[in-house]
Amino acid sequence: MKKYSFRKFLEDFYMVLILLFLYAPIFTMMVLSFNDSKSRTQWGGFTAKWYTQMLENPAIMDALYNTLVIAFLSALFATIIGTIAAMGIQQMKKVPKAIVMGVNNIPMLNSEIVTGISLMLVFIAFGISLGFKTILLAHITFNIPYVVLNVMPKLRQTDRYAYEAAQDLGATPAKAFFKVVFPDILPGILSGFLMAFTMSLDDFIITHFTRGAGINTLSTLIYSEVRRGIQPSMYALSTVIFVTVLALLLISNFSPENQSGVPADKVQETMKKRRRNNNIRKVCLVFAAFAIVASVSFTAYKKYSASHSDELYVYNWGEYIDPEVIELFEEETGIHVKLEEYESPEEMYTKYKAGSIGYDLICTSDYMVERLISEGEVNKIDFSSFSNYQNIDPSIIDAARIFDPDASYSMPYFYGTLGILYNTTMVTDDEVSSWNILWDEHYKDSIIMQNSVRDSFVPALRLLNYDINTENETELNNAVDLLIKQKPLVYAYYVDETSDEMAAGNAAMALVYSGEAATAMELNDDLSYTVPKEGSNLWIDSWFIPKSCKNQENAEKFLDFLCREDVAMKNFDYVCYATPNLAVIDALDDETLSDTTIFPPQETLDNCTVYKQFDESTTSLYSYLWKKLKSE
Repeated sequence: MKKYSFRKFLEDFYMVLILLFLYAPIFTMMVLSFNDSKSRTQWGGFTAKWYTQMLENPAIMDALYNTLVIAFLSALFATIIGTIAAMGIQQMKKVPKAIVMGVNNIPMLNSEIVTGISLMLVFIAFGISLGFKTILLAHITFNIPYVVLNVMPKLRQTDRYAYEAAQDLGATPAKAFFKVVFPDILPGILSGFLMAFTMSLDDFIITHFTRGAGINTLSTLIYSEVRRGIQPSMYALSTVIFVTVLALLLISNFSPENQSGVPADKVQETMKKRRRNNNIRKVCLVFAAFAIVASVSFTAYKKYSASHSDELYVYNWGEYIDPEVIELFEEETGIHVKLEEYESPEEMYTKYKAGSIGYDLICTSDYMVERLISEGEVNKIDFSSFSNYQNIDPSIIDAARIFDPDASYSMPYFYGTLGILYNTTMVTDDEVSSWNILWDEHYKDSIIMQNSVRDSFVPALRLLNYDINTENETELNNAVDLLIKQKPLVYAYYVDETSDEMAAGNAAMALVYSGEAATAMELNDDLSYTVPKEGSNLWIDSWFIPKSCKNQENAEKFLDFLCREDVAMKNFDYVCYATPNLAVIDALDDETLSDTTIFPPQETLDNCTVYKQFDESTTSLYSYLWKKLKSE
């Protein structure tokens, strides 16, 4: 028996370590897909409900469908175009061939972000609205070089004289090609198709820059989910994909081998059966390929090329409207809603100003509404035509006048505060009554701050008794000096991760918005939320109709629909932020209304200030000071 050496042990250990690093995150994700809790840090028991939700989630199913359709169609068209291009390049002389192949290789060597941005600019320049067709065109463009690269080696191996001989024997050019050339280059064509399909299936960057409103692939959907806190149903989807791929690999690699020792008299019969079976298999594959092409093309055409006379392009925060609300609106009105989501107001502003998508309705933060109003990018809303606008709390409308003085350009949607989420087992209620606690050395490495310039400045500005909308350079410098002094005490600067970290008990306190606090408090009974006595920010997210709106009547119908009591109640139950809808408030139970995290008392609201939009110089100063803070 061969002795197991220490060297062999190290080699095996090294391999196990590599496999562990590769697959441990995947297995963790698979375990989380069966976790009854939404938290990534707490086990709430075994459940399969996320798989049910995955199948019932129209966003995930649409993204999966879009991914497969785009990958297949782009690979198919790229294979046809790339094969024809490769044949043409092969017939060129040496110098032109070298130049063309050099140009062909540029997209493969170039960064994808350059290709994605370039294609987006081309579509915008030619007035092509971003959507399914632009993603498909971009993927075809991106995949063609890979097909050419796979087909060219096979073309070099073909005997051109065999093609000419076939023509001399009476075959037409087409027949000579399919009988002589095509069988030789078929392996290259198939490998090119598979590579194009794989590249398209896996692509994110090019899709991200060329997609429009209301369309997602799996990559863009997962990206948007990760930025705002990924949902467990995405774990379930990823698990299904992983298990499917693993099963296919196991089947292909562990299929039974042909047994040796076949009697000589049966060899001929076996070979005949094998050839017959191979021919049947080829016919079935061709039939299946045509069926797939026809069905996919037809469904894609019906879904994306059919004109919708009544469409509404909506741009909103992620997970900020109940999908059932949209379905109900479509059923009642026949208006087709195309929803696109974003993470930050700055992201929304950049994409809207690019003009690639004509949005009809946008929901965003107060200060961004003010900015767009000042730029003349917002249409007035005819509230007189609304039948449910009287449900909106007049006090919230008045509070919104700081960014919409006439109260005619926007409609309040949800509101809340910025405060401190704290663990009552580590921090007392009296301690968090002031922003001072965020500078208490006793809580070193136990304080989470917002990874946001304006939000992180609020505690420092209010401690110094400055207005949170100050534009005074001296005051802002004093505030950043105070934040620099605090930085050694900070555990981390987070956005989406804050709720999970606090729920897991990894920090004593965190600077958060009231909605995030409510989410974390559901996961951990030891958590509580307060707005310090010095005051804070009152945020009001509002709807507005941009200048790009093509159907203002439909947009106003949707806004009026959102004001209806049953609809607003659905949204409140889904989002769990403070609603300005008085009809909903009247229908809520006392326990919910007494939750000051969701519904801050009037004295708290009176002590809070709404953000105002800064001019360019102040915005630049804030950015400079933020970079200074992060670099210290």
